[in-house]
Amino acid sequence: MDRRTRISLAAALSVALIALPAFAGSRHLDITKTGARAVPGRDNAAAIQKAIDRVSLAGGGTVSVPAGEFLSGPIELKSGVELHLEMGAKLLGVADRDAYLRSRMTVDGELSPYSSLIYAQGQENIAVTGLGTIDGQGGDPAFDVGKADPGGRPMIILFRDCKNVVVKDITLLNSAHWVEYYTGCEGVRVSGVKVRSHCNYNNDGIDIESRDVVVDNCIFDCEDDAICLKGLVMCENVSVSNCIAASNCNAIKLGTASVYGYRNIAISNITVRAASEDNFRHWSTKIPGVTAPVTVISGIALEVVDGGIMENVSISNVAMRDVQTPIFIRLGRRSSESIFPEGSSMKDIVISNVTAVSESLMSSSITGVPGLYPENIILSDIDITGPGGGTAEMVNIPVKEAETSYPENRKLGTSLPASGLYVRHARNVTVSNMRFHFREPDARPLIVTDDCTNFVER
Repeated sequence: MDRRTRISLAAALSVALIALPAFAGSRHLDITKTGARAVPGRDNAAAIQKAIDRVSLAGGGTVSVPAGEFLSGPIELKSGVELHLEMGAKLLGVADRDAYLRSRMTVDGELSPYSSLIYAQGQENIAVTGLGTIDGQGGDPAFDVGKADPGGRPMIILFRDCKNVVVKDITLLNSAHWVEYYTGCEGVRVSGVKVRSHCNYNNDGIDIESRDVVVDNCIFDCEDDAICLKGLVMCENVSVSNCIAASNCNAIKLGTASVYGYRNIAISNITVRAASEDNFRHWSTKIPGVTAPVTVISGIALEVVDGGIMENVSISNVAMRDVQTPIFIRLGRRSSESIFPEGSSMKDIVISNVTAVSESLMSSSITGVPGLYPENIILSDIDITGPGGGTAEMVNIPVKEAETSYPENRKLGTSLPASGLYVRHARNVTVSNMRFHFREPDARPLIVTDDCTNFVER
C-alpha cells in the first residue's frame, strides 16, 4: 500500500467514525431529587445510582450533577443514561479502597482486578458529559499501595464491552490508577476531555482497547503514558486527532499489551510536550545523556511484543519537544507464542510530517529481533533536533537485542550507534526527507542499519 492510499484510508476512517448514534430518551433527573447532597463526608453513591437506575428503566435520558462538591463511591452507568456534570459541579471519589470492590467486573468467568469510580459493562448508549470535574482523589494515603497492585487503586472511568459511548468536555483529575479505560467497546467518542493526573503510579491519560473509536480535541497531562492503545483484544478503527499529550512516560503509544494488537489506526495533529509535574520518574538523574530535567520517554512508541499484530497505522502532523526518543518502533518476543497462524507481525506503517526536539542520546529506532522483522515502514518529512554530544566510541557499543524485555528505549542501551536513526532486523523501510540537526557536535553517523532488507533513503 503506497503512502497516498494509506493517508486516504486514514482520512476516510476519521470521517466515518465521527457520526456515532444519537442517544435515546428524554427524561431528566437531578441527583439532588434522589437524595444527593453536597455535604462533606457524605457518600452520595446510593443517591446517584438511584437516579441512574430510574432514568435507565424509564427508557433513557440525563442524570445531572448540579454545581457543588459531591462525594461518591463507585457508580454503575446504565444503558440510555447520560451522566451530565454542570459547570461548577465536582464529583469526588471516596478515599476508601474497599468501597471500590463492588465495581470489579467478571471477565471470562474471572473477577477482574480493575475497579473504577464510574463503570459500565455490556451497556449501550451511555455518556459522561458536561463542564464539571471528576476528581478521583488518587493521591490519598488510602491508595498508597505501590505500583504492583492495580487491584488496590481505582480508575475514574472504566467501560467494558459497551456500545455507543460518549465522554465529552469533562475534566478528569487525580486518578489512583489509569484515568480512563475503554476495553472491548464498539463505537466510542471521547471529545474535549481534559486530564490532569500526577498523584499515583500508572496515571495513563487514556487507554483504548476497542473498535470504532474517535478521540479528538483533548488535553492529557499525566504521569504515565498519555495516549495509549492496548491490544488484549483487537484495537481497530481508531482515530485520534487535535490533542495535546504531556507525559513523563510515552506520549503516543501502541503497546505494550499486544496479544491481539492494532489495525487501522489514524493519529494526527498532536502536540507532545513534557508533563507539568514529575513526581516519580526523574529521568535525568537515572539515565546518562538525558539533557532536560523533565522529559517524555518516546514521542511516538509503536510496540508489539506479546504475539499480536500491528498493521495499517498512519501518524501525521506531530510537533514534539522535551522527548528522549522521537520515534521508537519495536517488534519483540516478550511472549514467544502467538494466536495468529502466521505469527506476530508489524507492517504497513506511515509516519509523516513530524518535528521534534529530543533530549537524549537514545535516537529514533526501528528494531525487530532475529527472525521477527517489522516491515513496510515509511518515515517521511521528519525534522529532528537533538542535543548532540555523541562520541565515536558509541558507534561500537553493542546494541542489546533485549528480545524478551519490556519495550522501552533504554532497554536497547542509553545511547545508540546512530545520532538520528538506528534500524535493525527490518524489511522494506523507506526514509524520505528526514533531516537532523544538533545543538552540539555529534560524532555518530546520522543513520545506521543492521540486518535490513531493502532500506531506501530518499
